Amino acid sequence: MATVLVTDDAMFMRMQLKDILTKLGHDVVGEAENGQVAVEKYGELKPDLVTMDITMPEMNGVEAVKEIKKVNPNATIIMCSAMGQKDMVIEAIQAGAKDFVVKPFDQVRIKEAVEKALV
Repeated sequence: MATVLVTDDAMFMRMQLKDILTKLGHDVVGEAENGQVAVEKYGELKPDLVTMDITMPEMNGVEAVKEIKKVNPNATIIMCSAMGQKDMVIEAIQAGAKDFVVKPFDQVRIKEAVEKALV
């Protein structure tokens, strides 16, 4: 079981992801509505895994990945993106994200991504 910080500007998406992760046996220890909050909560909570939306106000997911990686180069982050954000996904992976899942969320794909990221 991993501790997880769920980051998405849409509350519905956070709820959906939290539900899937909880069903998979993980402990969602925090939620963030933008990249800035995610960076702050990462420092406080030190979760095993962060799910990170790409497009958010204040600070986008790619910037947040870079900031979290400054705090902990070994941070485990999975990007969550809508279709058509390929360039930003590539940038996020280059910044240190381990994997990405595409919205709408698929429980099987999330399970695979989490298991792969936490190895």
